[in-house]
Amino acid sequence: MPEGHTIHRLAEDFRERFGGLAVRAASPQGKFADGAALLDGRVMTDADAHGKHLFLGFGGAGWVHVHLGLYGKFTFGTGPAPAPVGQVRLRLAAAGRYGGGDAGSAAASARYVDLRGPARCELITEDEKQAVEDRLGPDPLRKDADPGAAWSRVSRSRTTVAALLMDQKVVAGVGNVYRAEVLFRHGIDPYRPGRGLSRGEWDELWADLVELMHEGVRNNRIDTVRPQHTPEAMGRPPRVDDHGGEVYVYRRAGQPCHICGEAVRTAGLAARNLFWCPRCQPS
Repeated sequence: MPEGHTIHRLAEDFRERFGGLAVRAASPQGKFADGAALLDGRVMTDADAHGKHLFLGFGGAGWVHVHLGLYGKFTFGTGPAPAPVGQVRLRLAAAGRYGGGDAGSAAASARYVDLRGPARCELITEDEKQAVEDRLGPDPLRKDADPGAAWSRVSRSRTTVAALLMDQKVVAGVGNVYRAEVLFRHGIDPYRPGRGLSRGEWDELWADLVELMHEGVRNNRIDTVRPQHTPEAMGRPPRVDDHGGEVYVYRRAGQPCHICGEAVRTAGLAARNLFWCPRCQPS
């Protein structure tokens, strides 16, 4: 499932590619046909993200609320939109910012995006958007985030800090990779209860999440190793993984820790795989 940095990057992409443009909207699959009909010909006025939720604004028509879930994916393209392939829930297309001039320049400025397989795609009102956001915890990538709101829940909880970081009602946007990596970077046992953290430890965790996740938006991938632990600095082979990016423990079960050499462990926790180093993150 995409983590928060991916959704914020998508919001930036939509603002850059479609912001201020009238779009043609369609639902080739048919499951969003009524919503697409209401959007067709409207101007995209905004794009917003909160945690793993994306909101595309269309003025008085409301917001398209998208949660990609495990299988959802946006595919952007340039030029006139081709015939849809596969189960396209929503297609948006625009003539571009340079519609005047000859047909060649208009075609070159055209762009489109297809959405396939989302867990949720719905047209909602401003109040409904606010209701979704009210159910979410603070998002490290948002300027309005209040880490104290998350701390008030974490500090009273007997639940493990690893589970709390994945609870979108506590912190929005953190997924399995950022959870595993930020706990390693701060030497925190993932099984420690939330109330076992000090406020200082929480503030450091939050600040690190803010920095790492903003870096993820900039680079469109997750890298969590410090400069002294990169492959170049350590003389080790780079990571080869579908998820990309250099990490300390995520999906490295059984491999030696980059810091101490201990085998990285894995276990199931809250229906997700947890990764940690028992030496660098002692109980």
